[in-house]
Amino acid sequence: MANYPGSLAIEVEDLTVAYRDEPVLWDVDLNVPTGVLMAIVGPNGAGKTTLIKVILGLVGSAAGRVSIYGQSYAAQRRLVGYVPQRGSVDWDFPTNVLDVVMMGRYGALGWIRRPKSKERKLALEALEKVGMEAFASRQISQLSGGQQQRVFLARALIQDAQIYLMDEPFQGVDATTERAIVSLLQALRAAGKTLVVVHHDLQTVEDYFDWVTLLNVRRIASGPVNEVFNEKNLRLTYGGRVAFLNRNGNAHDETQTAIKRPNSEEPNRQVRG
Repeated sequence: MANYPGSLAIEVEDLTVAYRDEPVLWDVDLNVPTGVLMAIVGPNGAGKTTLIKVILGLVGSAAGRVSIYGQSYAAQRRLVGYVPQRGSVDWDFPTNVLDVVMMGRYGALGWIRRPKSKERKLALEALEKVGMEAFASRQISQLSGGQQQRVFLARALIQDAQIYLMDEPFQGVDATTERAIVSLLQALRAAGKTLVVVHHDLQTVEDYFDWVTLLNVRRIASGPVNEVFNEKNLRLTYGGRVAFLNRNGNAHDETQTAIKRPNSEEPNRQVRG
């Protein structure tokens, strides 16, 4: 599938999601250009995972729309790969690593056709890219947390998607696995893929990503890291005290009032690329 240079990979317009009448996302607009490696950051309960799931059609919305390259997710689902939170997966399911990775081809094969030698070869190649080829026959439940995360990345890779949505892929992994994941994400971006990653470590945003969205029910800011990842927007996003470590290693500990709730008139400006 060809890349889509110059177009929006994902467009979210006027999105509102509520659980039991409590807003989780409120009037969110978000444009994700093609070919960026974007972090979504914000406090617990900010709606980061919900935003990913709405884009994937896994959660419904009260208002708004989402498009993938100008069309619905249903029409473009084969262009999108997904890596869920590791904690949301039943790792006791009795299957081995190779079979888990080959599941990534079901979207292209359909549920009737069974994977064959071609799919097996692609799965082994994906495992090699994440350093897990030696574990192909291992039961998934026997792997460490970091190894399980690498397997799920391989499953996404085998889809050969144009857009990858990842929900905290660095959570609970060791430093070696984190470096391997970062290298893989940056290689995918260099190949023209678009990556949207829910991320929690503010100190690595500038090193790992070139684009960032700050979210707390509302979208606070979105754009290139060097334009919007700053103390002002972090204070608006997190409330209370925020320790911000810049590239020079200077820590700033700031205090401010909590972010206003969705009925406020707080500006919701987006920087567009």
